[in-house]
Amino acid sequence: MHILVTNDDGINAPGLLALAQEMRNLGKVTVLAPDHNWSASGHVKTMHRPLRVKEIPLADGSLALTTDGAPSDCVALAMMGLLPDKVDIVLSGINPNANIGYDVTYSGTVTAAMEAIICGVPGIAVSVDAPEYHSGYLDNGPSARVACRIAAITMHNQLPKGTLLNVNVPFLTDVQIKGYKITRQGLSVYNDSLVKREDPRGRPYYWIGGDAPTAILEEGTEFSALSEGYVSITPLQLDLTDYPAMKTLSSWVWD
Repeated sequence: MHILVTNDDGINAPGLLALAQEMRNLGKVTVLAPDHNWSASGHVKTMHRPLRVKEIPLADGSLALTTDGAPSDCVALAMMGLLPDKVDIVLSGINPNANIGYDVTYSGTVTAAMEAIICGVPGIAVSVDAPEYHSGYLDNGPSARVACRIAAITMHNQLPKGTLLNVNVPFLTDVQIKGYKITRQGLSVYNDSLVKREDPRGRPYYWIGGDAPTAILEEGTEFSALSEGYVSITPLQLDLTDYPAMKTLSSWVWD
């Protein structure tokens, strides 16, 4: 099995290395990740400039590929001929904070897995629910082992076409994690604010900031599973059509 490992935090992120090391237990691993942080970049594809790719060593001495493109570019490059061998599955992560609720629309981690689905191979995004602005050492071992187990089960079975897995792991040790739950996407409450300032020449500029998003804690959501100490596995689809709304809109007079 050939596994592509990527992320949105950049080629030197500890979570990427931990994920790659663990996935080597399942098969051949190729690492192709951005050369800088693309967090909250959304689903970006570079179309109007050339992409550069180079080989560099990771912290464990293994060789990896890095590009000046986005996470989704990494997947597209791998699938479109950069790699000599066919990729069987894409793992994206490990993101140092959870990607839950509406965050999945912003997340470069998740959209790399989306790009895998577009290219016709299984995609799994992996994040750990570490505290916001966590400092110091972050043990990615439990999350990497969870990812390896989920990848093995996914390859043994078969994901429905057009479906990716968004995996969020509680910030716990192996023995503290209670198990796995299949969840639905929850609702985020954003507390964003716009800060207007002036540069030394009197020209305005803006910061979009505010407190971290909060969650509506509903049973069956990834928020609920994480709060109870379970790994959240949320199947996501690329078909964003609101089918009930289609029925409603069809009853309107459009002519």
